[in-house]
Amino acid sequence: MIFARILLYLSLAATFIFLVSGYGYRWEIWSLGMAFSLLRYSAYAAIGISVVSLISIWFFRKSRFKVLVYVIVAFVLTGIVSGTALYWQHRAQSVPAIHDISTDLLNPPEFASIVRLRADAPNPPEYEGEETARLQREAYPHIEPLIVDAGVQETMDAAVVLVVQRGWDLVAINRMDGRIEATEKLPWFGFRDDVVLHFSETEDGTQVDMRSKSRVGRSDIGVNADRIAKFLIDLERQMY
Repeated sequence: MIFARILLYLSLAATFIFLVSGYGYRWEIWSLGMAFSLLRYSAYAAIGISVVSLISIWFFRKSRFKVLVYVIVAFVLTGIVSGTALYWQHRAQSVPAIHDISTDLLNPPEFASIVRLRADAPNPPEYEGEETARLQREAYPHIEPLIVDAGVQETMDAAVVLVVQRGWDLVAINRMDGRIEATEKLPWFGFRDDVVLHFSETEDGTQVDMRSKSRVGRSDIGVNADRIAKFLIDLERQMY
């Protein structure tokens, strides 16, 4: 009974530390380095506790119901934490360590109004360069401009609606230049990623180019590419 209770308490502690690691950074309680350390070691602890809990379920299978419940709860909690940590680790290893994604790699849309918001950001607003473009081509060949059979202003209106629906901070709309700039604040750690959309008239309608860049971190774990792909898919559906 004592062992099962200790196992439960340890699983609760590991789960709590894992969750609060990001929020602590978001609420400026501790640094990003501390947040990642808490995240890493709580994940290690959760993996170890989940293994012990799984083995304990077998040994306690004929024990009192309450004891078995403690062990099962400990396994479920740490199993969720372990699974989450292993998933993100696998995802980080499966994508290149880049954080600047664009549908136009020859002439990436430039940030204008957002530049001042990135003044203190570790990652500068300028495009990363040819090496980033090469890595993007290899990892995300599906990231391409969107062509819609509609006017520029109509397409921009639809894009603004999507930005608002997603809860992004709309920073600027420049209809003369065909540019929309916005920022998304990610949950948990509160990281901010910036987006710029460029709309240009073509013979087939309007070409939409999109660029998404993280303010912090060397790798975005594929977040920026996913953001662009999903946004352009939704924009195309909304236009038709």
